[in-house]
Amino acid sequence: MNKVMKFLREVRTELKSVSWPTRADLIEGTTAVIVMSIITAMFLFFVDIIFKLLINKVIFGY
Repeated sequence: MNKVMKFLREVRTELKSVSWPTRADLIEGTTAVIVMSIITAMFLFFVDIIFKLLINKVIFGY
């Protein structure tokens, strides 16, 4: 039990020295992730369509 208590005290001490992001930083980071996710999804969607058309042309001839 002493080891657990010591561990929790050390965790608390470490968390006090953490540099937490500001609200503006969080909003900026979240926006960047959402935008990049949308761009990646659109890219993969178009690549999927192109591959589908190519495979249909090769296999079925149209």
